[in-house]
Amino acid sequence: MYTGPPRSSEAPQGQALLISSLNATNPMGYYEKDLVYYLERVGYNITYVADGEVTVDFLLHDLGNYSVVIWRTNTFNWIHTTYWSIGERTGDGIEQEYPADFAAGYLNDHTGVVGASETFFTTHFQPNTLTGVKVLILEASDGNSIAPFFLTAGVTSVIFCNGEISLAFGLIDDLTVSIICRLTQGMDVYYAVYNTVSPYNQYQQPEDNLDTGYPPPYWFIGNATLTLTSGISSAGAISQ
Repeated sequence: MYTGPPRSSEAPQGQALLISSLNATNPMGYYEKDLVYYLERVGYNITYVADGEVTVDFLLHDLGNYSVVIWRTNTFNWIHTTYWSIGERTGDGIEQEYPADFAAGYLNDHTGVVGASETFFTTHFQPNTLTGVKVLILEASDGNSIAPFFLTAGVTSVIFCNGEISLAFGLIDDLTVSIICRLTQGMDVYYAVYNTVSPYNQYQQPEDNLDTGYPPPYWFIGNATLTLTSGISSAGAISQ
Protein backbone atom coordinates (compact mmCIF):
# COMPACT_ATOMS: atom_id res chain seq x y z
CA MET A 1 0.00 0.00 0.00
CA TYR A 2 2.74 2.46 0.96
CA THR A 3 4.11 4.09 -2.17
CA GLY A 4 6.04 6.94 -0.58
CA PRO A 5 5.01 10.57 -0.32
CA PRO A 6 5.02 12.94 -3.27
CA ARG A 7 7.85 15.42 -2.95
CA SER A 8 6.68 18.29 -5.13
CA SER A 9 6.39 21.76 -3.60
CA GLU A 10 2.81 22.08 -4.82
CA ALA A 11 0.13 19.74 -3.47
CA PRO A 12 -0.90 17.29 -6.19
CA GLN A 13 -4.65 17.06 -6.71
CA GLY A 14 -6.37 13.84 -5.77
CA GLN A 15 -3.76 12.60 -3.30
CA ALA A 16 -5.04 11.14 -0.02
CA LEU A 17 -2.94 10.26 3.02
CA LEU A 18 -3.87 7.69 5.65
CA ILE A 19 -1.71 7.84 8.80
CA SER A 20 -2.02 5.22 11.53
CA SER A 21 0.53 6.21 14.16
CA LEU A 22 -0.40 3.50 16.69
CA ASN A 23 -1.24 0.69 14.30
CA ALA A 24 1.06 -1.84 16.02
CA THR A 25 -0.90 -1.62 19.27
CA ASN A 26 -4.32 -0.74 17.81
CA PRO A 27 -4.52 -2.07 14.24
CA MET A 28 -7.12 -0.70 11.86
CA GLY A 29 -7.94 -4.08 10.41
CA TYR A 30 -10.50 -4.06 7.61
CA TYR A 31 -11.36 -0.40 8.22
CA GLU A 32 -8.20 0.49 6.32
CA LYS A 33 -9.54 -1.34 3.27
CA ASP A 34 -12.89 0.45 3.58
CA LEU A 35 -11.26 3.88 3.63
CA VAL A 36 -9.08 3.02 0.65
CA TYR A 37 -12.08 1.66 -1.25
CA TYR A 38 -14.21 4.79 -0.87
CA LEU A 39 -11.39 7.19 -1.68
CA GLU A 40 -10.10 5.23 -4.67
CA ARG A 41 -13.63 4.94 -6.02
CA VAL A 42 -13.74 8.71 -6.61
CA GLY A 43 -10.24 8.94 -8.01
CA TYR A 44 -7.85 9.48 -5.11
CA ASN A 45 -4.39 7.95 -4.97
CA ILE A 46 -3.75 6.62 -1.46
CA THR A 47 -0.54 6.78 0.55
CA TYR A 48 -0.63 4.71 3.72
CA VAL A 49 1.92 5.36 6.47
CA ALA A 50 1.96 3.54 9.81
CA ASP A 51 3.89 3.46 13.09
CA GLY A 52 7.61 4.22 12.69
CA GLU A 53 7.16 5.39 9.11
CA VAL A 54 5.29 8.38 10.52
CA THR A 55 8.16 10.71 11.40
CA VAL A 56 8.42 14.30 12.56
CA ASP A 57 10.07 15.14 9.24
CA PHE A 58 7.18 13.54 7.36
CA LEU A 59 4.58 15.64 9.18
CA LEU A 60 6.51 18.88 8.77
CA HIS A 61 7.54 18.47 5.14
CA ASP A 62 5.02 16.17 3.44
CA LEU A 63 1.63 16.69 5.09
CA GLY A 64 0.79 19.59 2.78
CA ASN A 65 1.29 17.41 -0.30
CA TYR A 66 -2.10 15.74 0.16
CA SER A 67 -5.61 17.06 -0.39
CA VAL A 68 -7.20 14.56 2.05
CA VAL A 69 -5.48 13.53 5.30
CA ILE A 70 -6.78 11.04 7.87
CA TRP A 71 -4.56 10.93 10.95
CA ARG A 72 -5.30 8.09 13.35
CA THR A 73 -3.42 8.50 16.62
CA ASN A 74 -4.01 9.20 20.30
CA THR A 75 -2.59 11.12 23.23
CA PHE A 76 -0.39 10.56 26.24
CA ASN A 77 0.38 12.89 29.13
CA TRP A 78 3.74 13.76 30.60
CA ILE A 79 4.21 16.30 33.40
CA HIS A 80 0.84 17.95 32.84
CA THR A 81 1.33 18.26 29.08
CA THR A 82 -0.68 16.39 26.45
CA TYR A 83 1.16 14.90 23.48
CA TRP A 84 -0.23 13.38 20.27
CA SER A 85 1.73 10.26 19.26
CA ILE A 86 3.48 10.68 15.93
CA GLY A 87 4.75 7.12 15.50
CA GLU A 88 8.50 7.66 15.19
CA ARG A 89 10.31 5.75 17.92
CA THR A 90 13.13 6.83 20.19
CA GLY A 91 16.66 5.78 19.40
CA ASP A 92 16.53 6.91 15.77
CA GLY A 93 18.43 10.15 16.35
CA ILE A 94 15.26 12.19 16.66
CA GLU A 95 16.42 13.96 19.84
CA GLN A 96 19.58 15.10 18.07
CA GLU A 97 17.60 16.25 15.04
CA TYR A 98 15.18 18.40 17.05
CA PRO A 99 17.08 19.30 20.27
CA ALA A 100 15.30 22.63 20.81
CA ASP A 101 11.84 21.03 20.55
CA PHE A 102 12.74 18.33 23.06
CA ALA A 103 14.39 20.81 25.42
CA ALA A 104 11.32 23.05 25.36
CA GLY A 105 8.93 20.12 25.81
CA TYR A 106 7.34 20.55 22.37
CA LEU A 107 8.33 16.95 21.57
CA ASN A 108 8.45 14.06 24.03
CA ASP A 109 9.52 10.42 23.67
CA HIS A 110 9.23 9.06 27.20
CA THR A 111 6.70 6.43 26.09
CA GLY A 112 9.06 5.12 23.42
CA VAL A 113 7.06 6.86 20.68
CA VAL A 114 7.61 10.51 19.83
CA GLY A 115 4.68 12.76 20.69
CA ALA A 116 3.96 16.38 19.74
CA SER A 117 2.37 18.98 22.02
CA GLU A 118 -0.01 21.80 21.12
CA THR A 119 2.94 24.19 21.10
CA PHE A 120 4.72 22.03 18.55
CA PHE A 121 1.82 22.47 16.14
CA THR A 122 1.52 26.21 16.71
CA THR A 123 5.27 26.67 16.31
CA HIS A 124 5.81 24.62 13.17
CA PHE A 125 2.54 24.90 11.24
CA GLN A 126 2.47 28.59 10.47
CA PRO A 127 -0.38 30.28 8.50
CA ASN A 128 -0.72 29.07 4.89
CA THR A 129 1.69 26.15 5.29
CA LEU A 130 -1.05 23.55 4.71
CA THR A 131 -3.24 25.23 2.10
CA GLY A 132 -3.08 22.12 -0.08
CA VAL A 133 -4.99 20.07 2.50
CA LYS A 134 -8.74 20.31 1.87
CA VAL A 135 -10.02 17.83 4.47
CA LEU A 136 -8.14 16.70 7.58
CA ILE A 137 -9.72 14.10 9.87
CA LEU A 138 -8.12 13.85 13.32
CA GLU A 139 -9.00 10.48 14.78
CA ALA A 140 -7.55 11.11 18.24
CA SER A 141 -8.45 12.19 21.75
CA ASP A 142 -8.83 15.95 22.28
CA GLY A 143 -8.59 16.72 18.59
CA ASN A 144 -10.59 19.85 19.29
CA SER A 145 -7.48 21.23 21.06
CA ILE A 146 -5.29 21.22 17.95
CA ALA A 147 -7.90 21.45 15.17
CA PRO A 148 -7.87 25.28 15.16
CA PHE A 149 -4.11 25.32 14.57
CA PHE A 150 -4.51 23.27 11.39
CA LEU A 151 -7.27 25.60 10.23
CA THR A 152 -4.95 28.57 10.78
CA ALA A 153 -2.26 26.72 8.82
CA GLY A 154 -4.57 26.67 5.82
CA VAL A 155 -6.53 23.39 5.98
CA THR A 156 -9.98 24.03 4.51
CA SER A 157 -12.02 21.72 6.79
CA VAL A 158 -10.91 19.91 9.94
CA ILE A 159 -13.00 17.04 11.32
CA PHE A 160 -12.00 16.06 14.84
CA CYS A 161 -12.89 14.18 18.01
CA ASN A 162 -13.87 15.93 21.24
CA GLY A 163 -12.66 14.55 24.55
CA GLU A 164 -11.19 11.13 25.22
CA ILE A 165 -11.51 8.34 22.66
CA SER A 166 -10.23 4.79 22.39
CA LEU A 167 -8.85 3.20 19.23
CA ALA A 168 -9.83 -0.22 20.56
CA PHE A 169 -12.83 -2.16 19.20
CA GLY A 170 -12.97 -0.14 15.96
CA LEU A 171 -15.79 2.19 17.00
CA ILE A 172 -14.02 5.42 16.01
CA ASP A 173 -12.66 3.77 12.85
CA ASP A 174 -16.20 2.81 11.91
CA LEU A 175 -17.39 6.40 12.35
CA THR A 176 -14.47 7.65 10.25
CA VAL A 177 -15.35 5.25 7.45
CA SER A 178 -18.95 6.47 7.62
CA ILE A 179 -17.85 10.10 7.26
CA ILE A 180 -15.54 9.33 4.32
CA CYS A 181 -18.26 7.24 2.67
CA ARG A 182 -20.67 10.17 2.83
CA LEU A 183 -18.08 12.70 1.65
CA THR A 184 -17.24 10.57 -1.38
CA GLN A 185 -20.92 10.13 -2.19
CA GLY A 186 -21.39 13.88 -2.57
CA MET A 187 -22.38 15.04 0.92
CA ASP A 188 -20.64 18.15 2.18
CA VAL A 189 -18.65 18.21 5.41
CA TYR A 190 -21.57 19.40 7.53
CA TYR A 191 -24.01 16.71 6.42
CA ALA A 192 -21.37 13.96 6.32
CA VAL A 193 -20.52 14.58 9.97
CA TYR A 194 -24.05 15.39 11.10
CA ASN A 195 -25.63 12.36 9.44
CA THR A 196 -22.94 10.12 10.94
CA VAL A 197 -23.33 11.29 14.53
CA SER A 198 -26.99 12.35 14.62
CA PRO A 199 -28.60 8.88 14.90
CA TYR A 200 -26.47 8.18 17.97
CA ASN A 201 -26.98 11.61 19.52
CA GLN A 202 -30.74 11.22 19.16
CA TYR A 203 -30.48 7.82 20.85
CA GLN A 204 -32.15 5.94 18.04
CA GLN A 205 -32.52 2.20 18.53
CA PRO A 206 -29.09 0.47 18.44
CA GLU A 207 -28.62 -2.45 16.09
CA ASP A 208 -28.19 -4.73 19.10
CA ASN A 209 -30.65 -4.43 22.00
CA LEU A 210 -27.77 -4.99 24.39
CA ASP A 211 -26.03 -1.85 23.14
CA THR A 212 -26.55 1.48 24.85
CA GLY A 213 -26.84 4.92 23.30
CA TYR A 214 -23.47 6.45 22.47
CA PRO A 215 -22.81 10.10 21.62
CA PRO A 216 -20.04 10.06 18.99
CA PRO A 217 -17.28 12.60 19.61
CA TYR A 218 -16.92 13.90 16.04
CA TRP A 219 -17.48 17.47 14.83
CA PHE A 220 -15.75 19.93 12.48
CA ILE A 221 -14.51 23.46 11.94
CA GLY A 222 -13.85 25.31 8.69
CA ASN A 223 -15.66 25.10 5.37
CA ALA A 224 -18.91 23.20 5.88
CA THR A 225 -19.75 22.96 2.16
CA LEU A 226 -16.68 21.04 1.00
CA THR A 227 -17.19 17.63 -0.63
CA LEU A 228 -14.75 15.07 -2.00
CA THR A 229 -16.55 14.65 -5.31
CA SER A 230 -16.95 18.22 -6.60
CA GLY A 231 -14.92 18.67 -9.75
CA ILE A 232 -13.46 15.15 -9.69
CA SER A 233 -11.84 14.33 -12.99
CA SER A 234 -10.54 11.04 -14.30
CA ALA A 235 -7.24 11.97 -12.69
CA GLY A 236 -8.86 12.49 -9.32
CA ALA A 237 -8.63 16.29 -9.15
CA ILE A 238 -10.84 18.23 -6.80
CA SER A 239 -12.08 21.74 -7.37
CA GLN A 240 -12.40 22.84 -3.75
